[in-house]
Amino acid sequence: MSVRFDLTTFGELMLRLSVPLGERLEATNQLDLYPGGAEANVAAALARLGRQTAWFSSLPVNPLGRLAASHLRAAGVDLSGVIWQGAGRIGTYYVEFAAPPRPTQVIYDRADSCITQMDASQVDWDLLLDTRIIHLTGITPALSPGCRTLIPTIIARARAAGIPISFDINYRAKLWAPAAAQAALTPLIQGVEVLFCSQEDAARVFGINGEPETVLRQLADSSAANKVVMSIGDQGVLAWDGTTILQQAAVPAQIVDRIGAGDALAAGVLHGWCEGDLPLGLRCGVTLAALALSQYGDFVITSPEEVAALLAAAHGTSRVSR
Repeated sequence: MSVRFDLTTFGELMLRLSVPLGERLEATNQLDLYPGGAEANVAAALARLGRQTAWFSSLPVNPLGRLAASHLRAAGVDLSGVIWQGAGRIGTYYVEFAAPPRPTQVIYDRADSCITQMDASQVDWDLLLDTRIIHLTGITPALSPGCRTLIPTIIARARAAGIPISFDINYRAKLWAPAAAQAALTPLIQGVEVLFCSQEDAARVFGINGEPETVLRQLADSSAANKVVMSIGDQGVLAWDGTTILQQAAVPAQIVDRIGAGDALAAGVLHGWCEGDLPLGLRCGVTLAALALSQYGDFVITSPEEVAALLAAAHGTSRVSR
């Protein structure tokens, strides 16, 4: 039976206001504006690769909401499932990029954003479930009690309809403590189709430490996920396909902006999943992650042709493409 979308997703979209490198937030007179949100980043990247994707959430009926929506539409994401609120706000976050010895700082201003007011009655369930896979993250249930209830409802309805779930742990220490995240997320990830979790999050949230392969196997055992993808920093990714451990080296990149690289990795993996080819997905994932690192903004701006050329070359090139 054919479905309308390759992927649907539910989550918060915010506006990112970033300080140029070398400036301090408290003294700057310039901010660069980009929309971003983990789930939306994945939907946008997949749409750029020609996949049919839809993002479900809530936005305010004002210029900021329309700005955020226009960026998703430009990427090719379907917004039919967005609830437009006459009263409410879009969350923002501020990024102060920094060179060593200072770390990059992120400051959130997202309390009471439109998505936190949503409930199950506002979701177009027929549209959300008209997909090959639903992608969710551990960010959304941390946003509000309503979201904490809504994500398990989405998962339950998807399972009842036989729709696979992709879930990215995506732990945010500024939203909740590790113990709270573990208690809430552990039941949500049981038996998912694809589980994404960095090695760092495996340690922080689930207390799983050790060599990367050991951590990966423990994640697979504790979640009963069909596939587990674990990023291991600049070394690339490890994956469990149900029988075998796969490894894919990172693609070298000149880093200008780290934010969104993990979502780009997830998008690439899910692109391969749609083809029934996890090794292809891992190659696409590290390629999209490298592209994300090399450009400003949360959304990856690319094309199927660019990704195919990079995959064929195995690595990026510094020469001019004429």
